[in-house]
Amino acid sequence: MYSKILVPLDGSPRAETILSHAVSLASKYQARLILLQVVEPVVAMVTPYDMVPYVDNEAAERQLQEARSYLSSKEGELRGQGIDVKTVVESGPVVTAILDTAEREQADLIAMASHGRTGLSRVFYGSVAAGILHKADRPLLLIRASD
Repeated sequence: MYSKILVPLDGSPRAETILSHAVSLASKYQARLILLQVVEPVVAMVTPYDMVPYVDNEAAERQLQEARSYLSSKEGELRGQGIDVKTVVESGPVVTAILDTAEREQADLIAMASHGRTGLSRVFYGSVAAGILHKADRPLLLIRASD
């Protein structure tokens, strides 16, 4: 049923709550897990004179390296359990990067944890899960992560 399962992670224990579900599905269907972490460029400063955002390239590269290292450790853990794993690090808007990666990797399923925000916190922080839910063209396994 599933041969490739995309698992977006953000480095938090909450996001990792999806892993047991994804591992179970991967084991059942002999599927490959594709672990994805998206790094959003952080705008360091906007000057009042030109209103051009400044992105610190060194900080961005450091974030990308931290994401690679994090996913590499997760990859090792999962390979130790006999799971076929690939890791991908992308840069850009999170929802777009997840959907683009799902398309490029031909994922049969996107499996992710929702932080479970509601009300004003969802409005202010946005919801990656909601963005994926409304725009995905493939099945989505979404679990609510608890504190």
